[in-house]
Amino acid sequence: MHIEQLYSTYRKPLFSLAYRMLGSVMDAEDMVQEAFLAYDQLPDRAAILNERAFLYKIVTNRCLDLLRSSAHKRELYVGPWLPEPLLDGERNDHDPSQVYMQRESLSTAYLLLLQQLNAVERAVFLLREIFNYTYDEIGDMVGRSTVNCRQIFHRAQRSIHYQPDLAPSISVAEEKVREFVSSLLQGNRAKLLELVSENVVLYSDGGGKVRAAGVPVAGIEQVLKLHQNLLKMYAGSYTYSFLTVNGGPGILIQMKGELRYIYSFGWENDQIRTIYTVANPDKLRHVQ
Repeated sequence: MHIEQLYSTYRKPLFSLAYRMLGSVMDAEDMVQEAFLAYDQLPDRAAILNERAFLYKIVTNRCLDLLRSSAHKRELYVGPWLPEPLLDGERNDHDPSQVYMQRESLSTAYLLLLQQLNAVERAVFLLREIFNYTYDEIGDMVGRSTVNCRQIFHRAQRSIHYQPDLAPSISVAEEKVREFVSSLLQGNRAKLLELVSENVVLYSDGGGKVRAAGVPVAGIEQVLKLHQNLLKMYAGSYTYSFLTVNGGPGILIQMKGELRYIYSFGWENDQIRTIYTVANPDKLRHVQ
């Protein structure tokens, strides 16, 4: 297959793998570009029997290398770490995960669960669970035995406790997010108590670059107080819009025309259980 045809066929699913591995839109794009560049520079491409598996192997190993090299940097990260938000226009219409768990495997909550796995566990789990590779194929990609890959997968599977059934449908979630914003602006406390779990937790990722909560904010009273203070502080200087973030409803907030926050949400029993806000400007550059 010609390199342009390979790129057209596999760019999006390879990005899908790299993004779930890294939690970074920009790094995932780099991994995919580097993989095709490396493939194009091979002296004898005709000898490759399975081009798809070969490209997945390159991307997987480049992601593993990046995760290992950046581990110390992650340890020093200031405040809560959240993945870079993936907007609707950047999603992959031919993503294999659309057959599996559909939007849930792109949600912020799911990506954070993946971050609890070490790099190899994450690779094995994704290649098996999302991309349906055999253990033999995965072993070749990550340099482990078939038996070891099977063990790694089952260990990782036990660590991923995700319940997508707790999330409402997309249409219901979108309506609830709009009601959440409207109720905040109107000061409708009764409606907010309906929409938001009393055990809600807000995570704010500023990365030490901008003002943000350095620790998770827990409890409905504290979360509402924080937003009420922000509304007073920035009255008249912000605009907001609704959009799809990581497969679910989200909010984009601008201050004086400059992008400042992107919100996404986690759910439980049709209530907002988790609020994720990305404010680190480095993680918003791809949106600009």
